[in-house]
Order: sequence, then C-alpha cells, then structure tokens
Amino acid sequence: MAENQPQQQVQLRIDESKMVSTYANTIRTSTTSDEVVMDFGMNLPVQGQEGQPVILFNVGSRVIMNWPGAKRLAISLGQVIRQYEERNGEIALPQAHQPPPPDGTPPHLAE
Repeated sequence: MAENQPQQQVQLRIDESKMVSTYANTIRTSTTSDEVVMDFGMNLPVQGQEGQPVILFNVGSRVIMNWPGAKRLAISLGQVIRQYEERNGEIALPQAHQPPPPDGTPPHLAE
C-alpha cells in the first residue's frame, strides 16, 4: 500500500567549507567502460624549441564520474547553456578549437 503513503520531503544542506574553486579554460576527457575522466586546466601558450609556439596544458583538477552521473552533468550543462543563450545570444566558439560539422552548419546548443 505504498501508493497511499505521503511522499517524504528531504532537506538538502550544502557544505562548502572545504570547497576549492579553480578556473579552467579547457578540458580533456578520457573514458573507461565504467567512468568518464575529466581533466580541467589551463592552456598556456609557451615558446618551444627554435621559437615554435607550444600549448602547455596545465591540469588543475580531475573529476571522475560514473556514466549516469556524467549524463546528468551533460543534461544540466545543456539546460544552463540553453538558458544563457536564450537571454544573451549564441555563444561563439573559436573556429581553431572545433572541427567543422559534417553538414557545414555551426553547432548550437540552444535547440
């Protein structure tokens, strides 16, 4: 008779006392059959040998999630980006960092 029982409300408390905030301008992902590994960090331009430009990826944080958690993150990010773009217009991505779409149309997350 679980149908007749009222739903219990659970209060959520967020403890930010041990939180560390960092800035990242790039992410590298890798996967296993069980997890998604996300390395957040900074792309830093440096000079390599013979003055050639080199990008140094300085990893600041690594987040490891199971696949259901990663899917929830993707959905949540998609919703936040869509809401932002609805208020402020499409976020332009630099062409150098994205492969061209197969049909030639630019990516747009607000659809």
